[in-house]
Formats: sequence, C-alpha cells, structure tokens
Amino acid sequence: MLIGRAAIAALIPHADDMCLLESVSAWDDSRIACHSRTHLNPANPLRRAGRLGCVHGIEYAAQAAAVHGALLAQRAGRSLAAGRLAAVRDIDWMPGGLDDGRASLDIEAERLIATGGSFIYGFKVSTNGHTLICGRLSVIAGAIE
Repeated sequence: MLIGRAAIAALIPHADDMCLLESVSAWDDSRIACHSRTHLNPANPLRRAGRLGCVHGIEYAAQAAAVHGALLAQRAGRSLAAGRLAAVRDIDWMPGGLDDGRASLDIEAERLIATGGSFIYGFKVSTNGHTLICGRLSVIAGAIE
C-alpha cells in the first residue's frame, strides 16, 4: 500500500464515511490505482434502501481522480482547491450492485485531458477482474494556489 486512508482523507474534501477510498497502490503522471472495501459497510452514506448500485461507482472514480489531482499538485509544491464533477459520459455498468460480492473494489482512473482547471478522466471500477462500471468523467477544478 503506497498511500492509506488517512492520507487520502487529507487530500480530498470528503471526511468520515464519505471518504470512500482506502488505499492507493500506484500512481504516476496520468494514472492512479485505488482500492476499497467501503462498499461493504452497511453505513455507507451512498446506500439507498440498503443497496449500493453500480452507478455509485462514479463517486468512487471521482474520488480517485481527486486524489490523483491532489497528488500531482502536492508533488509540484502546490495545493489544488476542491473541484466539481461537471459531467459523466460513455457510462457502461453491469446489472446488480457494487455490494453484490465480498471482494475489494479496484478503482482505476486515467487522466485523458488536462486544460487549465478542467480535467477528463477515463475510469473503471472492478472486482476480481470483473468490470462493474466504466466511463469518463469531467472535473472542473478550483484555482491552483
């Protein structure tokens, strides 16, 4: 484990149970690989009627993109103000829920475009090599300080 939950929580504007990622196993200039078992937590704040649908994987991916952006800014000696999820595109998800299995989620995000304060990431959320949801998300970041 390269980065743990406490360090992740310090990088993104999510706290307590809303910080969904538990670890970062790898990252570089364009990609990040994260992992989580928070989808199995009965108190997960995204649950509706006791279930966690695959569509909720978008929030896991958005948090991975946020961590990636924060790590890049930190490495450059800067801080990155909180961004906003602006759009999702080309979403493909499997029937069922994120919580159908007992295995860890693997969350991968790849920065495809970075222009000014806008970013587009491709993402995939999977478990045991089986893709649960994938697509692209657009983020409009706050000002770099």
